[in-house]
Amino acid sequence: MHSNHLLLEEPIRMASILEPSKAQSFFPAMTKIVGTLGPKSRSVEVISACLKAGMSVARFDFSLGDPAYHQETLDNLKGAIKSTKKFCAVMLDTAGPELTVVNKSEKAISLKADATITLTPDKGQEASSEVFPINFDGLSKAVKKGDTMFIGQYLFTGSETTSVWLEVDQVKGDDVVCTAKNSATITGSLFTLHAAQIHIDLPTLLDKDKEVISTWGVQNKIDFLSLSFTRHAEDVREAREFLSKLGDLSQTQIFAKIENEEGLKHFDEILQEADGIILSRGNLGIDLPPEKVFLFQKAAVYKCNMAGKPAVVTRVVDSMTDNLRPTRAEATDVANAVLDGTDAILLGAETLRGLYPIETISTVGRICAEAEKVFNQDLYFKRTVKFVGEPMSHLESIASSAVRAAIKVKASILICFTSSGRTARLIAKYRPTMPVLSVVIPQLKTNQLKWSLSGAFEARQSLIVRGLFPMLADPQHPAESTNASSESVLKFALDHGKASGVVKSHDRVVICQKVGDASVVKIIELED
Repeated sequence: MHSNHLLLEEPIRMASILEPSKAQSFFPAMTKIVGTLGPKSRSVEVISACLKAGMSVARFDFSLGDPAYHQETLDNLKGAIKSTKKFCAVMLDTAGPELTVVNKSEKAISLKADATITLTPDKGQEASSEVFPINFDGLSKAVKKGDTMFIGQYLFTGSETTSVWLEVDQVKGDDVVCTAKNSATITGSLFTLHAAQIHIDLPTLLDKDKEVISTWGVQNKIDFLSLSFTRHAEDVREAREFLSKLGDLSQTQIFAKIENEEGLKHFDEILQEADGIILSRGNLGIDLPPEKVFLFQKAAVYKCNMAGKPAVVTRVVDSMTDNLRPTRAEATDVANAVLDGTDAILLGAETLRGLYPIETISTVGRICAEAEKVFNQDLYFKRTVKFVGEPMSHLESIASSAVRAAIKVKASILICFTSSGRTARLIAKYRPTMPVLSVVIPQLKTNQLKWSLSGAFEARQSLIVRGLFPMLADPQHPAESTNASSESVLKFALDHGKASGVVKSHDRVVICQKVGDASVVKIIELED
């Protein structure tokens, strides 16, 4: 395991810590923020404020709500994007093989420590303090005496009274008889059931997930599919094959959500197949001993960094669901995730049903920005170059050279012209200290029936990569072109940088572009 030392080149003057940080107008932080939209964050006004606060990906969780509900939210998001002129990508999160308890009466259920509770697949039974009807017939075959299970109103945060831990006493036919390990009161219509370190024999992509993807997903051309409960590389391959048959969704990126021990064991193969990884620490915190969670996070993020694939960390500021400020431990947790090399922070309950969605996004953004200041880029760069080894591929060599040059000349921004987004993502892999303006050049495509322009997918999909900020160029400006047209694209990009306040007179800018068959890295100094 490689440690990521803080960049404190000289003893820090403690009083300097109290000096106010400079607010960034162009971007709150290099680390991206994924916000889950729901009951408390679905109006045009709130979504607009979330976008301004720093949200760059909107997540739609299909464990809750129907397609019509999510469509209304997405239409509001489109309105907010139009009014704020802020780019935002769309992520569909599948329900996956999640085990649930249905409480039809919705009456609060009180459970006492040492009480006996029977889990039954008989959905005709009413939920009570003695019986919980569950949505899975095979639980009795999957568990044994002594196994641990968790049932909660929400996913486990570690500090709530709305969840109960159960220990399996015996299996009676299809029923599982358990003992409650703590007292709790659970309310609502649906509870989550998580069986620690137990294989659940259900497909990763359920029929209801496929239905949602092929209707709602296709209609809205989703940028990312968050594949819940990914356990094997085959899960990703099957999802990719399914998407490939759905027209535009063949471009949708698949983010494997690692939620249990099974996914952890097959992590390396899953990473090879997926476009990115979501470390779902809520469920992982139940499956793994608490003292092992940090180790998984550091190892997984390191592997993602070296593969040049985005790593997304969840469950960072749970307490902000009800409070205006995070706990000290949570603020430290966010900063450590950034120092580990995380690309994006995913907010779930905090923005979905939390009281302070906007404040949560801006708070997390400020913590990320502070951590980025002391991120040891030099150590990270050397480590990545060493990992890639020699001979480097042509693109990898160009990307690492562009980053090295930008750091050496203290460039204020790095501009990359790209059509597929691949070069821009490779540049981001080397974690430059300055923002990377990814100028996506649209390309004209045909399926022999109609013409279409590509570029929007590629631009939005960089919104989950640390340090990448996309903009769409005019379709009349090809990426590989004459000097005159590439100069006009450059002027267009620099004007955008100046308007955003990230570039000013006499600043140095590093540009990475294709000229004919050659890839070129050049340094320019801006005039007055």
